[in-house]
Amino acid sequence: MTARFGPAGNCDDFYEAGYKATVQAPQYVMEKGLDAYEVQFGHGVRMSQPTAEKLGENARKYGVALSIHAPYYISLASAEEQKRENSVGYILQTARVAKWCGATRIVVHPGGLGKLPRPDATALAAVTLKKAVDALDAEGLGDIHLCPETMGKINQLGDLSEVITLCRVDERLLPTIDFGHLNARTHGGLGSEKAIERVFDEIENGLGRERMQRIHAHFSKIEYSKGGEVRHLTFEDEQFGPSFEQVLHVTLRKNAAPVFICESAGTQAPDALLMKQYYDRIRLK
Repeated sequence: MTARFGPAGNCDDFYEAGYKATVQAPQYVMEKGLDAYEVQFGHGVRMSQPTAEKLGENARKYGVALSIHAPYYISLASAEEQKRENSVGYILQTARVAKWCGATRIVVHPGGLGKLPRPDATALAAVTLKKAVDALDAEGLGDIHLCPETMGKINQLGDLSEVITLCRVDERLLPTIDFGHLNARTHGGLGSEKAIERVFDEIENGLGRERMQRIHAHFSKIEYSKGGEVRHLTFEDEQFGPSFEQVLHVTLRKNAAPVFICESAGTQAPDALLMKQYYDRIRLK
C-alpha cells in the first residue's frame, strides 16, 4: 500500500498554467506528478451530471483518485432539527455527484456544538450522521465513504476522539485527519513524531488497524491563536507547524497509506508535490 497525494481544489499554479475548469484538474494533477484531487463544494454542491461524468472520465484516464469536500455549513449537531435535516440533504447531494464522477470519499465538517456539552453534541451528531448513511444506502450510494473531519477551532465539534466516535456509526466511515487542524486546536501539540504517532495509535485503538491504514488526510501549516485555527499558510512558513516530514515518517512506520490532500493557501499542488517527493524518497530507502 502506498499513500496518494494531491491538492484541494485548484491552486494559483493551475490557472497560471493555462487551465480554467475543474474537469481539467486530473490532467494538471498528473502532469505535476500527483495522483489525488479533492473537489471543493465548500460553498455548495454545484456540478452538473455531464460535468461530473467528464471529470470522472479524466480522473480514470490520468490515474487520479477523486474525493469531494461537502459544504462547510453542514451542522450535524445543530440545535435546530431542520438544519440537521438539511445537513443530511447536503451530504446526499454531494454523494450523488460523487457517484457520477467516481469519487469514493466525502469529507464532512461536523459543525458547531449547538450550545450543547461536547458529549451531547457528539451523540446528536452521530444520530444525524447515521441518518446520512441510511439516506445514501437508500439511494444505492453506500459504497461511498463518509469521512468526518477533525476541526481546527476549539469551539467546533471535531477533536480526534469525537471524530473517532462519529466513525463508529458505521464501519464504512473513515476519519479525515487534518494534521494542521489538530496541531492548531492543541496549540502546537503535534510538534514531534511521538505526538503524531499517538494520533495514529488512537485511531487504531478506536477503529481498528485496517481503518487506521486507510484514513483520509488533510495537511497544511496553520496559524493558530488561543481559540485554535486562524488561517492556512504555505510551506514557506517557518513559524507554524506541523512538519510534513514528521507526519510522513510516522505514516510509513505505521504502514499506513492515506490519501493526503494538501490545503496550503494557494500553493496546494506544489506543496503536495513536496510531500510526495519526500515520501517517495524515504519510502524507497
